[in-house]
Amino acid sequence: MSPAVALDVSGTETEQNNRRFFLTPIPTMLLRYLASTGKLLRHKPIPSLARQLSSTHREIPALTKERYPVQRGQFAEVTNGDIAKFESILGGSRVLTQSEDIQGFNIDYLGSVRGYSRVVLKPKSTGEVAEIMKYCNERRLAVCPQGGNTGLVGGSVPVFDEVVLSLQLMDKIEQIDEYSGILVCQAGCVLGTLEEKANEKGLVMPLDLGAKGSCHIGGNVSTNAGGLRLVRYGNLHGSVLGVEAVTAEGRIMDLMSNFKKDNTGYHLKHLFIGSEGTLGIITRLSIFCPTASKSVNVAFLGLESFDAVRSTFLAAKRGLGEILSSCEMIDALSLEASTTHFNLQSPIEKYPFYMLIETSGSNMNHDEEKLTNFLESSMEQGIVLDGTVTNEPTKMRNIWKLRELIADSLINDGYCFKYDISLPLDNFYDIVLAVRDRVGPLATKVTGYGHVGDSNLHLNVSCEKFTPEIYKLLEPFVYEYTSKLRGSVSAEHGIGFLKTKYLKYSKQPESLALMQQMKQMMDPNGILNPYKVLPQA
Repeated sequence: MSPAVALDVSGTETEQNNRRFFLTPIPTMLLRYLASTGKLLRHKPIPSLARQLSSTHREIPALTKERYPVQRGQFAEVTNGDIAKFESILGGSRVLTQSEDIQGFNIDYLGSVRGYSRVVLKPKSTGEVAEIMKYCNERRLAVCPQGGNTGLVGGSVPVFDEVVLSLQLMDKIEQIDEYSGILVCQAGCVLGTLEEKANEKGLVMPLDLGAKGSCHIGGNVSTNAGGLRLVRYGNLHGSVLGVEAVTAEGRIMDLMSNFKKDNTGYHLKHLFIGSEGTLGIITRLSIFCPTASKSVNVAFLGLESFDAVRSTFLAAKRGLGEILSSCEMIDALSLEASTTHFNLQSPIEKYPFYMLIETSGSNMNHDEEKLTNFLESSMEQGIVLDGTVTNEPTKMRNIWKLRELIADSLINDGYCFKYDISLPLDNFYDIVLAVRDRVGPLATKVTGYGHVGDSNLHLNVSCEKFTPEIYKLLEPFVYEYTSKLRGSVSAEHGIGFLKTKYLKYSKQPESLALMQQMKQMMDPNGILNPYKVLPQA
């Protein structure tokens, strides 16, 4: 006899401890109310406070130039005359020079790298960015563009004393067209804010990240961030319809578009999407937002092995089809870190692996039937051992927190080496086991979680502190291992500063040479985010 499977929308929060799927009548009036108010839409963004609190206890990292072998380029140093020029462009209140005001702009979120910039500029318009860049290019002052500074590869902070160009104040939402689904905004808008505003119009952002409470859309686009919804909506090269960007020489490139179809020569917008601020600074963009789903369900499943994870993913693709919107894998140590550090509770018992599967559709009965059939079949085959399913908004948010707060929880041990790689699903988890054996007791934990729906693994090695010994064990081993499987050394976080010398494991020499030529053409003086993406000559 097959187990009973249904969606839970009633009862108390303590019912999340039930260890089997449970049959609960669905209150139609409640569902209609939730759908009409938009509360069935995606979970709200987790506040950036959690991210800030998770890192405040950690010590200030060593300067990048002391920890890593890197040489300062032939750039000018900021003088008092430069400060006066910046103040004439922005006014004194938007030019930060006090050490206590700029320290946070010099250190990355992970505590991996630290620069020593003496000035942070905070423009409010594209025109101001253009004026700043024109001056810096003439003076040969290196510039580091910065958004929410949530990056994981050292791409958003200075390496030496570059001028920090913060886009925090460029946070205007200019237009949300509910008919076309097009959102136009400045680059400094926080992703979570855009999500809320899009939801109010019955739309959904095609991008969803754990850091959405603090990351900026400009940074997301410049790194071509992937996130939790890529399996449903694809990457940003498809969702972003147009950008406005400022070049190193201060030219404003108006590449904005409000159309999906614009087959007019070279699509220059793609040069800026994923180039991490090395070819130009994205200041505005237009992005297509699909219609939000009124029927959203989340399943949290327990599994015995990664083979079971693969089988469940294949079954989900076949059984859920067009309503599958997220498919995440979490190993036991990752979940334990999240629940322990943030005092959260798993809705099911302990298992070696977990999967978080989300469906999004427009017909509650249709989606429920497909999800029920998928889960019944998976449990009958013994692939899925345990789980809970819900479409109640609070419970969905609580389940998503388990996944979204993993990244913050893993740095609680002191320091965490984070690797964001793409691997074939046949070998997806093998690298976690290989690294665990390689580093042994030098690490407090080695974990793996990520977007199994698009073959993106987040490999984490937590330790008490950064040491050359463990660093040499991990690099280039992780990238060589990835390269042998023809994977990607960066699935969604970019190359930044920390991966420049490993780009060769994913790009052929001919491709690297052409990338160098493009950089030279668009930034002859090399002032835009130097030391990032491309290996130093």
